Amino acid sequence: MLSKGLPQGAVPRLERPGPLRERVYEALLELITTRALRPGQHLVESELAGQLGVSRQPVREALQRLNTEGWVDLRPAQGAFVHEPTEEEADQLLTVRTLLEAEAARLAAVGAGPEGIAALEEVCATGERAVLADDVDGAVAANAEFHATVMALAGNAVLADLAAQVHRRVRWYYTPVARQRGKQSWIEHRDLIAAIAARDERRATEIMRAHTEHTRRSYHERPRD
Repeated sequence: MLSKGLPQGAVPRLERPGPLRERVYEALLELITTRALRPGQHLVESELAGQLGVSRQPVREALQRLNTEGWVDLRPAQGAFVHEPTEEEADQLLTVRTLLEAEAARLAAVGAGPEGIAALEEVCATGERAVLADDVDGAVAANAEFHATVMALAGNAVLADLAAQVHRRVRWYYTPVARQRGKQSWIEHRDLIAAIAARDERRATEIMRAHTEHTRRSYHERPRD
């Protein structure tokens, strides 16, 4: 068995199109970023292969790639373990995230039209419902979608590409504090929508900077497992 096991329904279904090694990699990365596979958890090739319904080879290749990207630690004579991020690692990434997203909010205030505002409101409503239902996974997914929508409304392809590079790690760090941030996070999202709709660049920038700073601080103050 895997250390601590996987929650019921946590293993994603591998779709047929695309190289098998790529699909296994995406499946394992999703399990890590959603914390179905938790930091420090021992990853056994044969058990992962059985869970995913594949041979050990694509699992081995995926673990090697995840090791290169910093998601997994390969330890001599011990095996593979989900990486345990240090507080400094998290702080550095979340600080960069603030810079990227504050600029995205400013640009969204410049160019977002009625359809963009409506899209933000729809995602925000989804997130609020998830919080009321204590659906942490739903709230995390809605939060990621909200920020991705703001980034899309910014209309800057280079900025979006940079944000995409940190997107999954932001989700990884946000998951353990999603319940802690709870309703307040979505109040801040509503304030941001209002600033963008009013085309108030400075206000949108300030709100997003404060919003991402609250998440960074919440991560450092989170209860430890």
